[in-house]
Amino acid sequence: MTTSPAVSFEFFPPKSEEMEKRLWDCVQRLTPVRPQFVSVTYGAGGSTRERTHSIVRQLAQDRGLPAAGHITCVAATRGEIDEVLKGYWDAGVRRIVALRGDPVSGIGSRYEPHPGGYAYASDLIAGARRIGHFDISVGCYPEIHPEASSLAEEIDNLKRKIDAGANRAITQFFFDPSVYLRFLDGVRKAGVNVPIIPGIMLQSNFKGLRRMAAMCGASIPERIASLYEGLDEDPETRDLVTAHIAADLCNRLAEQGVAEFHFYTMNRPGLSLSTCRLLGVRSQGESI
Repeated sequence: MTTSPAVSFEFFPPKSEEMEKRLWDCVQRLTPVRPQFVSVTYGAGGSTRERTHSIVRQLAQDRGLPAAGHITCVAATRGEIDEVLKGYWDAGVRRIVALRGDPVSGIGSRYEPHPGGYAYASDLIAGARRIGHFDISVGCYPEIHPEASSLAEEIDNLKRKIDAGANRAITQFFFDPSVYLRFLDGVRKAGVNVPIIPGIMLQSNFKGLRRMAAMCGASIPERIASLYEGLDEDPETRDLVTAHIAADLCNRLAEQGVAEFHFYTMNRPGLSLSTCRLLGVRSQGESI
């Protein structure tokens, strides 16, 4: 890779005091990398909504980071979501990640829109556009969303979100470059020309990774699974393997012209920093 890529990071809101310390350590260590933006997720069913909002405001106001709050349609009225959006705008937060969200009853159950809420991400995006000129990211699934019947349906869903006003899409994680490239080709043929940023998973616990993949429909190639064999009690080696897998995937995509990556950090700065270094991304003040 001759030119280092642009990067962004996803954090999740902490559930305990110890996890909060870990989050802010992660933020402190990754800030010098100068990410394009950082995002903060919601818990299932919007369960961490207030913590997410608080962290996003702190990232933007206290840390000076380009912070994006995840906002979902689940378990909230339009009025409640609009208040969150107005609060972000008034706090100087100009980025959001607009998502439909998982069913309140859990992944695998039937999604039922809130009777007084935004039904789908495209509706949420249109609502956000009425409130402020947000920079809006959305999600997409190169291996298709578990509820989609085909790649064509997945691309149609993405196109609706872009037509509603989204600026870019961030993919669900994947491990095979051809999965992303095939999806990108279909997206471009459908007339969608916004950036499609690969989402790169940095989960070194293979049992956890396999569980997450099953929930979102991502496949784990056998060559990847085999690298974790025998490492259940060896977290240091797992971390090395994970950074290698992520950097190799990014480098292979970069060879095809991809210049930006979004890292699912799991609030673990070491893995993100290791991967960035392997890609030639340095902290501010460092030279390659």
